Amino acid sequence: MIIGARFPGRYLQGPGIVARLGQELAGFGAKAIIVLDRGVHDLLAETIRAACDGHLAIELIRHGGECSNDEIASVAAAARASGARVVLGAGGGKALDTAKAAAHEAGIACVVMPTIAASDAPCSALAVVYKPNGSVDHDHFLPRNPDLVIVDTEIVARAPARFLAAGIGDALATWYEAEACRRSGALNCLGVRGVPLAYEIARICRDTVFEFGVAALAECDAKVPGPAFERIVEANILLSGLGFESGGVAGAHAIHHGLSELDEVHHHLHGEKVAIGVLAELKLQGVPEEEYVRVRDFCAAVRLPTRLRDIGIVDATEAKLRIIAERACRPGEIMHNEAMPVTAEMVVRVLRELV
Repeated sequence: MIIGARFPGRYLQGPGIVARLGQELAGFGAKAIIVLDRGVHDLLAETIRAACDGHLAIELIRHGGECSNDEIASVAAAARASGARVVLGAGGGKALDTAKAAAHEAGIACVVMPTIAASDAPCSALAVVYKPNGSVDHDHFLPRNPDLVIVDTEIVARAPARFLAAGIGDALATWYEAEACRRSGALNCLGVRGVPLAYEIARICRDTVFEFGVAALAECDAKVPGPAFERIVEANILLSGLGFESGGVAGAHAIHHGLSELDEVHHHLHGEKVAIGVLAELKLQGVPEEEYVRVRDFCAAVRLPTRLRDIGIVDATEAKLRIIAERACRPGEIMHNEAMPVTAEMVVRVLRELV
């Protein structure tokens, strides 16, 4: 039996670490293309220029807003024209994914610097590519993870606490899904079974969010990257990233995909929808009631939704529940990584309990 895991080349985290950005990028070459999220461009542009001054030449590109084929091609072309040896993506997920895909297209190194801890995407070898109208075009699976992930927790702490809570929702799914894959023998993102370490990382991720989640949100409210905040940022970005890619994904994210079919949930964050997915997954798995209540009450304590109405599905008709369930259970979907057969009828039944 072949087993495997995947990891970013390096991971650095801490308050004020953006000051090291220039020397870190210079290790890849004398010129860098920097894709800066338009939402944080004015906040971080001068900080990044100052960090790179005297270390390497940079070309700063304001991200257009979507990780689209055109945006990726434009950044890759700029990298080739300038002779850059590394692309840095800084900001939210779409800017990071653009940098990852463009670096691959240009054949150069990739560094990502997330400014929120709302998901585990920064460490992954995946870029979600969108159409110009904002709908998903395709998932671009890359041959390698970022060469460096650098997380300045002073910057992340400035973001609204809602983003951190959403990251906790995404991280919460990691162990429940990886454990489902371990029990079923389902394959991970490498197309093999996970190494034992993958499931231990997923377990530590779960234990970390339970222990530090509430305190971390309080620190985030105060804009202070305290010890609990540091642990949750690590869990949301690194532990969850390693756990999902190397352990595998299953029912919680399948339910997320189904929920995303409904227009009323589009203004909710990925991790908020995943939290509903975790609760539905636990009901599908038939876990003991005390475990379900523990997870549900934790979600409420860290400001995550626990009912469909909390993510905008106020009128949860049978037709809407069927749309969610059919998408979650379509052939080849990750729902079928669960350790038992799951049908659309089963999903509709558990969703009714979350209305």
